[in-house]
Amino acid sequence: AQGAGPWLERFLAEQLAPRRLPQPEALSARLAGLDVLKLGQAELFGRYREATKAAREARRVQARGMAPEADAINAVREQIRPLVAEAATARLARALQSPAQLEEVLTEFWFNHFNVFAGKGPVGVLVADYEQRAIRPHVLGRFRDMLGATARHPAMLIYLDNAQSVAPGFTPRRGAANPQRNSGLNENYARELMELHTLGVDGGYTQRDVTELARMLTGWGIDQRKAMAGGRGELFAFDARRHDAGSKTWLGQAIEGAGQSEGEQALDMLAAHPATARHLAFKFAQAFVADDPPASLVQKLADNFKTSGGDLREFTRTLIDADEFWRRETWQAKFKTPYQYLLSSLRALDLQPTDMRNLLGALAQAGQPLYGAATPDGYKNTAAAWRNPEALTQRVQLATTLGQRSGMSADRLGSTLGAAVSESTRRMLATEPPAQQLALLLASPDFMKR
Repeated sequence: AQGAGPWLERFLAEQLAPRRLPQPEALSARLAGLDVLKLGQAELFGRYREATKAAREARRVQARGMAPEADAINAVREQIRPLVAEAATARLARALQSPAQLEEVLTEFWFNHFNVFAGKGPVGVLVADYEQRAIRPHVLGRFRDMLGATARHPAMLIYLDNAQSVAPGFTPRRGAANPQRNSGLNENYARELMELHTLGVDGGYTQRDVTELARMLTGWGIDQRKAMAGGRGELFAFDARRHDAGSKTWLGQAIEGAGQSEGEQALDMLAAHPATARHLAFKFAQAFVADDPPASLVQKLADNFKTSGGDLREFTRTLIDADEFWRRETWQAKFKTPYQYLLSSLRALDLQPTDMRNLLGALAQAGQPLYGAATPDGYKNTAAAWRNPEALTQRVQLATTLGQRSGMSADRLGSTLGAAVSESTRRMLATEPPAQQLALLLASPDFMKR
């Protein structure tokens, strides 16, 4: 950043304080019209409950030979699909129109880091709330706050099955509402909490640590009454009856039974652990600098994370201020994911589509449906995951379609992109028919890099 001029410092200062940037009226109006951003967690869960009731009724009708089984499945989908589509519309609209572009880039990264899959049960109706409450407010805040917000959000609790994890011998009250079937101790969330969200796969923990952490997190679930009886507000609840109150030994420390505070103590320890600093530093540098990031940059980020107590604003500033971020060898070292390619194409062409369905379809066709990563590790951000013949062919087709819709000239786009387009690419374009130049520029290797 040194030598880039005071304009960069001003821009970075603005981007690191996104709440101060005025939001375009058109974007505000669009977001205000989305029900999924206005409903509470219990109300959203209620929509899912209504859908499952409709599905059961459709199955009863089908059992009497009056309707095909597909109607039961469609009954759920038709209730849930609009809310998932609204969540995706909100994400894409912000990414295209918000002046706080750093916030949007960080939201994509941290959502992917704490991934939940919209295709699992009620997670789909909760995914917008998850992004809105558990991710966005914290991308320039404290990592510990984001870690806690994701740990307590019903989307994560349901996705990784902690809502159904109970202490051995737990027996629910007769007739108790129970949207998540109890099946004893479930280690899914505890494992991913350490392996993916904090320490990393080589973070020095054992299988016993996974089991002990799962015991510490029993009782972290959702309010059954709100979920099943038309309640309102947030769904997270700690149920002491479901909690394993026995003593534990976790990461070499004795943990006395203390209810919900056991889980909070675990999150405190994980957020402050040196292995977490290393894991996040590598992943951050890999996402924004190079698939194989410089070790010196990873060390700078890890050191900053530890000394700042996980201040993600300082973590981000350290990345952008680092010499490694500006070295020529890291210039355009990253290959865009389908999501990044689509959004950068639309922004470069100044296209503002009102109907997001085609864009969502394009992402799905490219193998990166929004909120559609089924596994907890989210989507890969390395070139090896996305640079293959089929994917490149799909990008050429998308480039052609977008180029036809924009009406922009290749010269104007080339001027907008500036040094991002190499001289060899410009010479190649000059030999092609003018009608094809725009699509060829969008499909060029230069534009697919970042």
